[in-house]
Amino acid sequence: MIHDFLPVTKEDCDKRGWNQLDFVYVIGDAYVDHPSFGPAIISRLLESHGYKVGIIPQPDWKDETSIRVFGEPRLGFLVSGGNMDSMVNHYSVSKKRRDTDAYTPGGEMGKRPDYAVVVYGNLIRRTYKHTPIIIGGIEASLRRLGHYDYWSNKVRRSILLDSGADLISYGMGEHSIIEIADALNSGIAVRDITFIDGTVYKTRDCELPKQAQALKLPSFEEIRTSKEAYAKSFYIQYCNTDHFVAKVLYETYDEKLFVVQNRPAKPLTQEEMDRVYALPYMRTYHPMYEAAGGIPAIREVKFSLISNRGCFGGCNFCALTFHQGRTIQTRSHASIVEEAKMLTYEPDFKGYIHDVGGPTANFRHPSCEKQMTKGVCPNKQCLFPKPCNNLVADHKDYISLLRKLRELPGVKKVFIRSGIRFDYVLADPDESFLRELCEHHVSGQLKVAPEHISQKVLDKLGKPSADVYKRFVERYYRMNEKIGKKQYLVPYLMSSHPGATLTEAIELAEYLRDIHYMPEQVQDFYPTPSTISTCMYYTGLDPRDMTPVYTATNPHEKAMQRALMQYRNPKNYDLVKEALERAGRTDLIGFGPKCLIRPRTSGGNPSKHENRFDASKSHGSKHKSSEGDRVTKS
Repeated sequence: MIHDFLPVTKEDCDKRGWNQLDFVYVIGDAYVDHPSFGPAIISRLLESHGYKVGIIPQPDWKDETSIRVFGEPRLGFLVSGGNMDSMVNHYSVSKKRRDTDAYTPGGEMGKRPDYAVVVYGNLIRRTYKHTPIIIGGIEASLRRLGHYDYWSNKVRRSILLDSGADLISYGMGEHSIIEIADALNSGIAVRDITFIDGTVYKTRDCELPKQAQALKLPSFEEIRTSKEAYAKSFYIQYCNTDHFVAKVLYETYDEKLFVVQNRPAKPLTQEEMDRVYALPYMRTYHPMYEAAGGIPAIREVKFSLISNRGCFGGCNFCALTFHQGRTIQTRSHASIVEEAKMLTYEPDFKGYIHDVGGPTANFRHPSCEKQMTKGVCPNKQCLFPKPCNNLVADHKDYISLLRKLRELPGVKKVFIRSGIRFDYVLADPDESFLRELCEHHVSGQLKVAPEHISQKVLDKLGKPSADVYKRFVERYYRMNEKIGKKQYLVPYLMSSHPGATLTEAIELAEYLRDIHYMPEQVQDFYPTPSTISTCMYYTGLDPRDMTPVYTATNPHEKAMQRALMQYRNPKNYDLVKEALERAGRTDLIGFGPKCLIRPRTSGGNPSKHENRFDASKSHGSKHKSSEGDRVTKS
């Protein structure tokens, strides 16, 4: 096997002696051959099974010749929008065009189209009428059935139909893509590949879904015209995301067209995870990008280690339940340590491992013993509203792993940056992890995500009560005092989440006042596809019990909620004043110690220090933007 980047030109194929590729992979990102990038994993996995794969990164979608680089593949085209949904990549929550794209050479914006998977799929189909097209990655995975699209503010069809593709490989895709490849290689027509877990297919044979004992979802016409039907459909999907308990689902588009979702693929075993991360990645971007300054996204992951997949935290604004699932999958210590050793030989390694984690860093085993045989509970959460009685909260394995990494020659420090679940830390009766976290793995600031302080909002977020967070804060600072360190907490907080009115936003502002903290970065809720929170945002209903939910959708109200979190900033004075007046809380305008802002002078000019802004009181990390975006990545 040649240890090099996979072909990106016909000349690269010629060097390998390949006359025709088995698969051509079209991706919305630049080509980065690193296991933090989904297309790299899928292409290397196919290569390890003997398939010839070439990459077309960021083709010019306005030029049909751009996808003819390799000619027609023997088995099919693979299409991915990249590591992020292309619309999230392009637009902030306020729908303003972003200035940079971290997955493009030099960070240049505009090298991929909006709705990239749809555009690429149709580009291919216009040229290759009958060649199989398989779409995957997070953009296809989270849009696999009818879904609300925030950017067009409407319910869109399954991406399978709009893209002209034949199959979706949803979720992380390792199992399904090999089964698809083997089926095509054996001569099975793509239209007959209806039996693979982790796939979505379309059919005009109404008997197929019935034979599979599938659950019928409300039709596309119903969810397009009825928000109640949409919420019901979404919750059926949400309760069928675990391999052990999920049913086949199907959605009707007319009397003769069905989109069928097979149940999710099995979670990877530890041995399978180890094999995936041991594939011969080049671990960097293709050298053709060097002149443009490389690919910015590699900087965050180059010296980080992926320890796990899946998350049983179940935050309602996160799409991980739909994409990676709630079952924890882990790599072995030996696999992770071996990769860490490789990092120490990199010429620009300075001795710092930036992260050891995954969706939630401190999850290294299933939440309870039954999950690996019976699956996760379809309509119960492991940690919300309080930890389940069956929860096994144990950090011993993670502590052992971190110690092994710290002891490696050449490693000075091992950080944890992918986030910890603080309520899980509290659920562990042994404080050893908290001690080691504070002693060895925090760089002065630990970022955690309480998200809000109002119980009404926390219930809609799927986050623990404010009292739980306050207990963690006390324990964290007590531990730091015990070990003689002065380290801070940086809370991630969210405005305008469903359930939050101006009253709840003011409650959060008062909490920030009381702890003398002003966040320098504020996260406004971003309705991305396939989350419970997005369903609430669109329908005004909680799909779990169909009760009404207030949602701030007006941009001005959202701006007021965001401004309240930064009430000390003089630029926000007018918005904060308006919010307090609307909510009937003018008692917070004055000179008392509990007031958020001071009144203007009689002449209309601001009084001195009317916002009492003191940046020195903020212990947050430095961010220029006041409207941050935290999004799920594959």
